[in-house]
Amino acid sequence: MLNNKPSGQTWIRFIGLFTITAVLGACSSAPKQEETTSEAVPAPVVIAEAKPAPEMEAPPPPPPAEPVFRPDYPERYVVKKGDTLWDIAQRFLKDPWLWPKVWHINPEIRNPHLIYPGEVIALHYVEGKPYLTLEGVGGQPPPKGITTVKLSPTLRVRKLDSAIDTIPRSAIEPFLQRPRVVTEEELERAPYIVSSFEGHLISGEGGTIYARNITNTHIAAYDVVRPGDFYRDPETNEKLGLEVISLSDAHLIRGGDPATLVLSRTKMEVLNGDRLMPSEEQRMDFNFLPFPPAKSIDGQIISVFDALSQIGQYDVVVLNRGQRDGVETGNILAIYQQGREVFDSYRKGPVSRVQLPEERAGLLMVFRTYEKVSYALIMEATRAIHVNDRVTNP
Repeated sequence: MLNNKPSGQTWIRFIGLFTITAVLGACSSAPKQEETTSEAVPAPVVIAEAKPAPEMEAPPPPPPAEPVFRPDYPERYVVKKGDTLWDIAQRFLKDPWLWPKVWHINPEIRNPHLIYPGEVIALHYVEGKPYLTLEGVGGQPPPKGITTVKLSPTLRVRKLDSAIDTIPRSAIEPFLQRPRVVTEEELERAPYIVSSFEGHLISGEGGTIYARNITNTHIAAYDVVRPGDFYRDPETNEKLGLEVISLSDAHLIRGGDPATLVLSRTKMEVLNGDRLMPSEEQRMDFNFLPFPPAKSIDGQIISVFDALSQIGQYDVVVLNRGQRDGVETGNILAIYQQGREVFDSYRKGPVSRVQLPEERAGLLMVFRTYEKVSYALIMEATRAIHVNDRVTNP
């Protein structure tokens, strides 16, 4: 029989050949050194620490416009009883709030901001520029230009109450009843009426009431108040304050718990549970001059006095901007009405909505400020004004 098994020597040759082949295959499959170094090695990912974006500063207010006289302005005007500074300014200027830029007086006049019935306002030109001043003693313009001087007391005496007002006093008459804006905490801590004389639920003029939480007997005069509108910022939902309505004056006649008070100058019926707040002396200044804000203001009308749906001239509105925002008494702000949303049915494709641009609707003047809100009077209304309309520098 033939022996077909390989001999030992054959096995050794076979194994050696296999080993050489495997080694050669491994060498051929391994990458060359220069190829390894030439391949792109991914760079490590470096994550930079995110830096907070710098706070954006409020843009500066636009530069004030130059006064433009109306084409039909009078050269002389005699001030009448019942006039307001705004009314007179409208006779001369297209923008009445620019009145301070053309109003000049001489140093001997008693007060540069007060104008009285019977005085004559005249237009003069100094070095080609128009100026308004008073005729007569203290009102003649300087012959060689207008200079700024320090005022001093004079012998010319008049009651301040007889000077004309900047805005119509009757338009803000309701605010002479001293509404105020407080926080919820202030109202919660305030004394409250627990009962009235003989247990009546309603008290009025001359009535005796009993109140708790009056701890300071040195305060004798109080306002009886009731919560009104609660104000929130429509943009941030921040609590801006709570308006309280004055119902009556109250005078402390006996301390204790409860303390005894008597009502006077009652405007509305007083109920048990109404709050007492120390009387706030508020002498309304009707003789301020209108001027634009020193800072850039961008706010909204958030309420209207007496809850009217549409707002017109001489209505009182509440703004969501106050002292902390740079709003001051006398500031003039322009009102812009948001444009309507309409359908565009002329463009090819599906019908789309289009937001129309906002349009100027009027002017207002701030006459009372608090930390976060302000009260203002609508001075001009070229169209119906609504809550949420925007207010900004004129």
